[in-house]
Amino acid sequence: PLAGTAAVRLLTGARWQLGAADLAALWRRARELAGGAPGTDPGERAEQAGLVDALDDPGSPARYSEVGYTRIRRLADELAQLRRRTAAPLPDLVADIERALLLDVETTARPGAVGRAHLDAFADVVAEFATGAEVPTLPALLDYLATAQDAEDGLEPGEVAVAPDRVQVLTVHAAKGLEWEVVAVPHLVARVFPAAKRASSWLRTATELPAELRGDALDLPRLDLAGCADRKEAGAAVDAHEAAFDERRLAEERRLLYVALTRSERVLLLSGHWWAETGGIPRGPSTFLTEITQALTSSRGLGVVEHWADEPAADEPADGQNAVGGRARTARWPVDPLGARRAGVARGAAMVLDCLDEGRVTVDGHPDPEGWAADADVLLAELAAGAAAEQVVLPGHLSVSQLVELARDPVALARRLRRPLPYPPNPHARRGTAFHAWLEQRFGARRLLDLDELPGAADEGAAPDVALEQLQAAFLRSAWAARTPVEVEVPFEAEVDGVALRGRIDAVFPDPDGGWTVVDWKTGALPPAADIAALAVQLAAYRVAWAALSGSPLERVRAAFHYVRPDVTLRPADLLDPNGLRALLATVPVASRRSVPTAAPGAR
Repeated sequence: PLAGTAAVRLLTGARWQLGAADLAALWRRARELAGGAPGTDPGERAEQAGLVDALDDPGSPARYSEVGYTRIRRLADELAQLRRRTAAPLPDLVADIERALLLDVETTARPGAVGRAHLDAFADVVAEFATGAEVPTLPALLDYLATAQDAEDGLEPGEVAVAPDRVQVLTVHAAKGLEWEVVAVPHLVARVFPAAKRASSWLRTATELPAELRGDALDLPRLDLAGCADRKEAGAAVDAHEAAFDERRLAEERRLLYVALTRSERVLLLSGHWWAETGGIPRGPSTFLTEITQALTSSRGLGVVEHWADEPAADEPADGQNAVGGRARTARWPVDPLGARRAGVARGAAMVLDCLDEGRVTVDGHPDPEGWAADADVLLAELAAGAAAEQVVLPGHLSVSQLVELARDPVALARRLRRPLPYPPNPHARRGTAFHAWLEQRFGARRLLDLDELPGAADEGAAPDVALEQLQAAFLRSAWAARTPVEVEVPFEAEVDGVALRGRIDAVFPDPDGGWTVVDWKTGALPPAADIAALAVQLAAYRVAWAALSGSPLERVRAAFHYVRPDVTLRPADLLDPNGLRALLATVPVASRRSVPTAAPGAR
């Protein structure tokens, strides 16, 4: 069931816009259904009475305005339909709610991927919860979201893309890595930025992890009580430790300020205030704003101070009243999201509906009152538009796995580059790592790798690590067991047509004729014949990279896949050379190529 605040937010939102009188009437109906007397405090029966109950049974239409009653009944019908879907998988249920609330239409109306960023991020959270929770029910999901809100200040927002045609409001954290022509950083005031101290160190706050146990323990202030002779000295050491944590917190805020100040390409606007919306004590400039102002006034060419308001007098305003909050303000509620544009939007909507009605008259001379043909035309047009190649900005570097994806489906890679999303949780993503780790030890590798960096960690169809003994026995029976590689786990970065290709070669063996064979170990099954051409792009990149690293002619470098369990070595013919890789990169529908410096071949 909807909580009261959530129900009010929905009822008074942009779609339903229920007025104050209708909302009050709906609450009175909720109290009646709960058996509350006219003089009863609504809070006393909050658990028994709810707005959702009144939506299901609003009572006489005479209680409400005509428009309000119509909206209440329509909302009740939508909620009833959604309740019938509560047994569906959580991702499907959330998708149904998204459509019922018309969030999909609203975000689609916004150009680009900006509108869907947060919806997609929330869908990923729901999908992860549905696969990882012991009991993935709707009440459990709601409890999880409430806990995240209380304990962690909510979920991480979706990735934000820069939209040059609108004003974007976001946090400094969400702006990392992005740039705009004009950036405004407000609220550089005391206790806001830098923020007021919310908690003490681990010594005085039970929810804080002790410094010695944290992953960044080496960077944290140390508490040394060894030299303390009495309680007074120990107290002074604790106070100094607390002050050191405060200094560290301020340094972190200063790094965050650096992120905010470096988001602008052309114009940077900074501001503070004396009076906030609430509170009877003026805030005033923060340390950061004061330091920036001193830098602007002491050095020419950095910028200008447009206006600096004097500090309010002690008796302004009188009796500690807020000079801003004390001003009378009027507004219409609920807020019309269209405002002055409503008349024009309504005319446009009427024109669209008229055109749709005209298109529903006949289809090939036959009546089509429901408009099925028109809907089909729209869906087919959407399908055709989705199949068209999207223009993307080609990044400065690609992984070898992205290169293989490009050979398989350039449009799919273009979409992923245009709107990158995290991959869904995959319990098999690290299959095959045990075998590769054993092989490293057998060949005497000395490089330190993270688990995710181990070769085979993302191979499709890789064997599970429990099959290690089978893989070991199969490898020892192969011809490769008798050979000694000159290099294993070779990281590389090779530039092709201005794009840095990055990867890691499993092993390089010397050949009797003085050439080389680059080998990539595969622990899964043999691929279908139709997939070999795309997979061979991986070997082509390895071959070009090793030729650059070793200084050998490309024709003296060979490449092969060895599938361990079936003991089959595939040596695809006609591997792409640098020109072929350039031609492959050209298949990405590129809008522009981002210019970034790339390291020389072989640089790490």
